[in-house]
Amino acid sequence: MLLTNVRIPDGGGRLVDLRVTDGLVAEIGTGLRASDGEQVVDGLGGLVTESLVEAHAHLDKAYLAEVIPNPTGDLMGAITAMIANRGVMTVANTIERAERAVRTMVRYGVTTIRTHADVTDDNGLTSIEALLEVRRRTADLVDLQIVALVGWPLVGRDGDVHRTLAREAIEMGADILGGCPHLDVDASAANEVLVELAGELDVPLDLHTDEHLDAERLSLGDLARRVIDTGFEHRVAASHCVSLGVQPEGVQRATADAVAAAGIGVVALPHTNLFLQGRESQTAMPRGLTAVRALREAGVDVAAGSDNLQDPFNPIGRGDPLEAAGLMVLAAHLLPDEAFGAVTSVARSVLGVAPAGPTVGASADLMVTPVSSVREAIASGAPRSVVVRRGVVVHRA
Repeated sequence: MLLTNVRIPDGGGRLVDLRVTDGLVAEIGTGLRASDGEQVVDGLGGLVTESLVEAHAHLDKAYLAEVIPNPTGDLMGAITAMIANRGVMTVANTIERAERAVRTMVRYGVTTIRTHADVTDDNGLTSIEALLEVRRRTADLVDLQIVALVGWPLVGRDGDVHRTLAREAIEMGADILGGCPHLDVDASAANEVLVELAGELDVPLDLHTDEHLDAERLSLGDLARRVIDTGFEHRVAASHCVSLGVQPEGVQRATADAVAAAGIGVVALPHTNLFLQGRESQTAMPRGLTAVRALREAGVDVAAGSDNLQDPFNPIGRGDPLEAAGLMVLAAHLLPDEAFGAVTSVARSVLGVAPAGPTVGASADLMVTPVSSVREAIASGAPRSVVVRRGVVVHRA
C-alpha cells in the first residue's frame, strides 16, 4: 500500500508518502510512485500517527447503561447492579453489544483492544464465550486480547470455584489472567493466588488493583514484591491503582520504585474512576486517579484506558481513546503529547504489542486525522479519515 499526502508529527508540516510492505512501514519520502498492484490511499493532507490502543475495556458490559441503572453512582452500586441483573447478559446480546463496541472503536482509530471479561460464580464463562466469538467476527479489523476477570473470593477453600473457572477460561482461549484482589477478604493473599495461578497457566497478569480511595489499603507494593520474589516471567499490568494517589509522596515514590523494579505497567482509567470515586468527599474532592507523576518519574509505563463504555460503571463515553487522553491532560496534568503516548506507544508497551507508527520498520498500524497536530486531534476529536492495521485499511471515512 502507498499512503500519500500525509503529514508526520514534527515533520515541519510538509507532505510525505508512506510505502507499506508486508505490514511494515518500508519507506517514507516525497513523490513516491506506486508500483504495479500497489493500493494507493490519499491522506488528503491529514496527520498520520500510529493507531490507538484501548488498553482496558469491558466489552461484555458495553451499552448496558439504559438497561442496568446505578442509582448510587459508586463502585459497589455498579457491582451490585450487575450481580442483580446477570440474567440480562445473555451470550447472544453480549456478542451484539461487544461487537458494536469493537466496530465503533475501530472507526475511532483503534487497532488493539484489551478487554476484561467477567468470570464469576454467577456469570460462569458466558462472557468468555461471547468475546471469543466477537474476536472471531472482528479478526480482520482488530487485535483483541481477552482477560479472564476472575471473581472473588480466590483464597482457600471458598476460592475453589473461581480458581477452577480461571483455569477453564484460559483453556477456552482467554489470553490473560485478571482479578480484583482489593475486593477479596485479604488482598495480599489474593495477589499470591493470582501470581501463582498465572505462573501455573503460563499467562500474563492484568489486575484491577486498589480501585478505592482508602489510604489505609494499598496492595500495589505487595504485588510488585511478589512479582520480583517469584521471578514471574510474563508481563504484569496493574489497572486503576487509585489509592496510591492519596498516599504521602514518600509512599508514592517508594511504591513507584518497586513497581518499576518489577516491570509492572500501570493503566490509569480516568473515565470510570472520576465517575465512581470520591463521592463521599464533597470538600477537596479527590480526582480518583493513581499517582501518575510519581509512577512516570520512577520509569513506570503509565497507559490510559477508557474502561467502561456506557454501562453502570460509566454512563458515558464514545469508544474513542482520545477521550481518555483528554482526561489525562485535564485530570492527571499530562501534556498533550504525553497523553497521546498513553493511548498509543506506552499502551503498546504495557500490552506487549510491537511498536507502530510512521517510522520505517515499525508496524503499519496507522491512522490519519484531518488535523495539524496531536494536540488538535485530542482537543477536537476530529473523525479519523483512514485507519490502517498491519498495512490493511480497516476504516475509511
